[in-house]
Amino acid sequence: MDICEKISYIKGLAEGLDLDGNTKEGKVIYAILDLLGDMTEEICEIEDGLDDITEQLDAVDEDLSSVEEIVYDEDGCDCGCCDDDVYEVECPNCHDTIYLDEEMLEENGIDCPNCGTPLEFDFDDNCEVEAHEVEEKEPEAE
Repeated sequence: MDICEKISYIKGLAEGLDLDGNTKEGKVIYAILDLLGDMTEEICEIEDGLDDITEQLDAVDEDLSSVEEIVYDEDGCDCGCCDDDVYEVECPNCHDTIYLDEEMLEENGIDCPNCGTPLEFDFDDNCEVEAHEVEEKEPEAE
């Protein structure tokens, strides 16, 4: 029995007592029953709202799971476009984040797309890529 059914049951019991609403005790009991009725309606509305929110949250969770599968699933497609690792490096000059794939790392270096600084890349012991500026060589005197 839920709370709505319980208050209806209690109201039925009170009506079966044939209370006189004009006595002090009758007025108090009827006031308590009215208050319980109001509280029960509020609680039932809150429960209904919570049920709606729970359904919406479940739908969002399912949608998010679908997006996560697409974004994070390495075996998500057979086209070969998702097989390359992507590395994130910071330009030492402008501190812009640059994203590189294996092909870009195999080149001798690139210019920062933000500030144009020539960059070369080194791997550290944890297979992370670090960018550093290319030192310009001064022309030799003849």
